[in-house]
Amino acid sequence: MQKAVSLFALGFLAFILWIIYLADTGGASIFFDFVQSIPYGDKLGHFCLFGVLTLAANFAFKTKHLKLGPIPLYVGAICVLTFAIGEELTQAFFPSRTLDITDVMADVVGIAFFSWVTLLLSAKKTTES
Repeated sequence: MQKAVSLFALGFLAFILWIIYLADTGGASIFFDFVQSIPYGDKLGHFCLFGVLTLAANFAFKTKHLKLGPIPLYVGAICVLTFAIGEELTQAFFPSRTLDITDVMADVVGIAFFSWVTLLLSAKKTTES
């Protein structure tokens, strides 16, 4: 099961990297058309993409975490947050992209929400064992 989760996380990261490549190069995609057809689709996309990547990364790292008081900071979430912020900052260098703080906020909310989901799922898994 652990191998499957890790492969899913890597595959999903590859998918996000492909989406980023298309956006950076001004490429077209059915995903872009779909997102544009939904109100606030861009923000929802950021929330979902980075959120699901966070959930997958958290379990790929076996829910390893650091403690900030009572709050667990998952290693997977820290990696995804670093990646998301770095990716958003690079948009300043591409004419086809715009650096947008609300995209970063959507990323952070998705990462936080899916980290909370990780906490719930890992607590449930622990009580079932």
